[in-house]
Amino acid sequence: MSDGDDLPAPTDRDVIDRRPAEGPTYPVPADPAYEILDSVVEYETPWYSGGYDLVEQPDGSEKRYYWAELAPAVVVVALADGEVVLVEQYRPAIRETHRELPAGIVEPGETYVEAGLRELREETGYDADGGRLLSSFWAATGVLRHHRGFVWADGLTETDIERDDNEFLTVTSVPVEEAIETARRPPANDATIEGLLLAHEDGLL
Repeated sequence: MSDGDDLPAPTDRDVIDRRPAEGPTYPVPADPAYEILDSVVEYETPWYSGGYDLVEQPDGSEKRYYWAELAPAVVVVALADGEVVLVEQYRPAIRETHRELPAGIVEPGETYVEAGLRELREETGYDADGGRLLSSFWAATGVLRHHRGFVWADGLTETDIERDDNEFLTVTSVPVEEAIETARRPPANDATIEGLLLAHEDGLL
């Protein structure tokens, strides 16, 4: 399949399918349910920005809702020789080493499928014939402005690895029948479990 098989964005709200090449990372709804009295960016880092919206709640009271905004990310489910492709890497933020599905940031102008196939190639050295979007949704909506897409990649062939300067990964794999149980064992992470469950539900695993 090609990246033309990306699912269309839902029509009832602005949710990205292709990351805007310019402008804000996310479209901001023009008619939020709570009136926004003020919106403040308190800090910015190379990876994310943080701040709050001062809103008027339904009872007339005012409250600050804090958020961190991250660029959209993609998670890739792929099989090589009948096994699910994983990467093993240390996550300094939580001080643990995880076995995960390949993943990364969607670059400006990319669709989830385009980003997913690029990340798969860069992290694992596998080039895919094509892929399709399994699903996309907001993550950790209580505190994050972060959208995540899940891509199925197929037709893998080995090529060169081109990792970023902060990626120290070991490529590994697990038999399909053991993948979900392996992902559930501590230390576990949400994106890997979600990706495997979505692929399983679609009959791909």
